[in-house]
Amino acid sequence: MKFSVMTGMAVALLALAPASAQQRGGVINVATIGEPPTLDPMVSSTDIVGMIGQHIYETLFTFDKDWKTSPLLAAGMPSISPDGRIYTIKLRQGVTFHDGQMMTSKDVVASLKRWTDLASRGKQIVDNIASIEALDPTTVQISLKEPYAPLLALLAFNNSAAVIMPADKLDNPIKDAIGTGPYKVKERKPDQYLQLVRFDAYQSPPGEVSGYGGARHQYVDEIRFIPVPDANTRVEGALAGQFTYTDSLPIESYPRLKGSASEAVVLAPFGWPMFVMNNKEGLLSDLRLRKAVQISLKQEDMLAAAFGDQAFYAVNAPMYPKNFIWHTKAGAEPYNVGDPDKAKALLKDAGYGGQKPLRIVTSRQYEFHYKMAQVAAEYLKLAGFNVAMEVVDWATLVQRIRNPALWDIFITHSPFLADPALISILSPTASGWWDTPAKTEAVAALNKATTEGERIQLWEKVQSLIFAEAPLVKIGDFNSLSAKSPKLQGFTPSPWPAFWNVSLKP
Repeated sequence: MKFSVMTGMAVALLALAPASAQQRGGVINVATIGEPPTLDPMVSSTDIVGMIGQHIYETLFTFDKDWKTSPLLAAGMPSISPDGRIYTIKLRQGVTFHDGQMMTSKDVVASLKRWTDLASRGKQIVDNIASIEALDPTTVQISLKEPYAPLLALLAFNNSAAVIMPADKLDNPIKDAIGTGPYKVKERKPDQYLQLVRFDAYQSPPGEVSGYGGARHQYVDEIRFIPVPDANTRVEGALAGQFTYTDSLPIESYPRLKGSASEAVVLAPFGWPMFVMNNKEGLLSDLRLRKAVQISLKQEDMLAAAFGDQAFYAVNAPMYPKNFIWHTKAGAEPYNVGDPDKAKALLKDAGYGGQKPLRIVTSRQYEFHYKMAQVAAEYLKLAGFNVAMEVVDWATLVQRIRNPALWDIFITHSPFLADPALISILSPTASGWWDTPAKTEAVAALNKATTEGERIQLWEKVQSLIFAEAPLVKIGDFNSLSAKSPKLQGFTPSPWPAFWNVSLKP
């Protein structure tokens, strides 16, 4: 079978190579798991918005092939004061927005202030920001109250992203998707397609391609993102060669790609699925009931049901695999327990006798989410929970989880991220609302530490708290499967597939 595979350390996940053929022209059809809930990357932390949005908008920084921050709209890495509190950022000159306006520090300051107001990741740091100001048209200065080691990683991340928009186009919700990216929006027909076309006035960053950093070449004329919510429909479309790239395929379709019109694309390891619990209100605001959920589950059975082939998953408790500097086993004992009797004792202690349903919200657009939910439901019933599973489309799930009155558990997944501070549950405003004194203290210490060695040790404390306070349940590690046309040249698997620096073979 022909396939593209990226394995090993996270540093390899971002090796987005330049197109080998450099053929200009053509249209790429990308089948996605559904309709993006918004085209505003600040207000959404979903992968689909991040994947699409990175073609339209840009951030001050991004990640290179080694997961290190790299300048994007910034002219270089910032100047940081000796006390770690003042970041002075020079901007690239000559960058224009899709509406023809020249980007200046005014736009950057206004965008970053909107990010701290609206974005869950911006809210992570807003209380620590003393000021964001323009020193001159090409210079921005961010002043912090206390040192914050993950600042550049937050500014580089494309989920709940600190994208730069024109200062006069910052409505909430946005009226026009205007950025500085290599492609601009031409037409959107909900549930049919989102059409992006080459932005002819695009100013590419300089330098060699390195991950998401360096030059961004616009070889193809047009990218069409086509929502295909049904996983089986995506599979059949990939087999028939209907799509240039097909995102998120069920693992069981892997053998079927052999000899088909598409090649398998495997990203290994991709990330980790999780059950996020509602810490704010409802049943799981009680720690005893969250711990009952935690020890009820048998992760190896959930992973087997979701992925089948052991080549595509690992029963692994730590939040990061061994090939990451953040890997630690600290606190990971309550993993893969599957003990209904211990869970029943916790339910009894909490006074829960099934009087209220445990509401699990999931979507079949990510089929492995749904399969894990089915297995989990049976374990939770054995423990004594009255389980109510709600299966909705992904856009509905994303809306529902913003309201703590509507759910108890939702199922999602994340790539392994460059810095633990990027894990969404660490933000007290992220859905799940984990906000305890111990967590606040541990995360603050992690973020203030200035050396890698200190931060690794402090991350152990944070991971231990994740297992002790059970704001979520990690299921394991998994590899992702997608498919691409053999005509797509220069494409390399990555957590958020990018279609600059790729071309179409005639």
